Amino acid sequence: MKLNLNHNQRRAIPIMTHPGIEIIGKTVNDAVNDGQTHADAIVALAENTPSDAATVIMDLTVEAEAFGAKLHFSENDVPSVSERLLHNMSEVESLPLPDLSSGRISQYLKANRLAAERISDRPVFAGCIGPYSLAGRLYDMSEIMMAIYVEPELAKMLLSKCAQFIHTYVQALKETGVDGVIMAEPAAGLLSNDDATLYSTHYIAPIVEAVQDDDFLFVLHNCGNTGHCTRSMVDSGARALHFGNQCNMVEALKQTPEGVIAMGNLDPVGIFKSATPEQVYAATTDLLSATAAYDNFVISSGCDVPPGVSRENIEAFYRAVRNFNRQ
Repeated sequence: MKLNLNHNQRRAIPIMTHPGIEIIGKTVNDAVNDGQTHADAIVALAENTPSDAATVIMDLTVEAEAFGAKLHFSENDVPSVSERLLHNMSEVESLPLPDLSSGRISQYLKANRLAAERISDRPVFAGCIGPYSLAGRLYDMSEIMMAIYVEPELAKMLLSKCAQFIHTYVQALKETGVDGVIMAEPAAGLLSNDDATLYSTHYIAPIVEAVQDDDFLFVLHNCGNTGHCTRSMVDSGARALHFGNQCNMVEALKQTPEGVIAMGNLDPVGIFKSATPEQVYAATTDLLSATAAYDNFVISSGCDVPPGVSRENIEAFYRAVRNFNRQ
């Protein structure tokens, strides 16, 4: 799957699903538990916005739940892991790999399949979590950060199991007919570049190599990266990198090789949700102007756009992109 890119006609692909849930009158809880509702929301948003691709909800609990983690659900927010699943090497060693019928995996596969079947005028991007971020949800984020230094064998064993399951899941997502996947690996942004390479990229790169091809784009998202671990993202081999709003987008573009798409990075809360339409328009225009020299830039949100973003703000974003392209 290829996007035709040039600096005169900017593509706009915010990571955005929640406004579609609101369009169809459902809750976040409805969408994350039911593939039909989730797909309906993706389709509704595609019908109501000119985004150059459709995206699923960035739910970073789906894979953790499949492994057995307990979750907290709320009506209008994505689920969260409520308690630690693993505590020691013995539990990591005995942790079984889940199958694709575990938890809500089947509902997410259904959502992707239905969206891919119903949306034909733009690509559809699936979503998944990255291995280091998944390990943090299973073992506790602070504990996994300690483990890579004091119990590296435990960390590597857990990361291997996480990566093995994610690989299986992404392959299944690809088979639904979607055009790519956005892997969210924000926890790797807590590491140095060398550690991110060792404990994240090392496990991501084989997945990228196995699934990425001319018809399936792998997008690596790391909103924890403030610019210090962009090299590790590049080394994954992903043909698209997605940056959070804590990163300087121009500096990120300087480190992104030609031929690799760099996406980002308007603040999803500070701009999309909390700003006025005029401020959204100005911030969008400013980012487009600052990145005007780079053919491989795609403007996006810095992360998943949250619930409660006004239609006026969404329209201001697309109006700014449209006016920039007219110039």
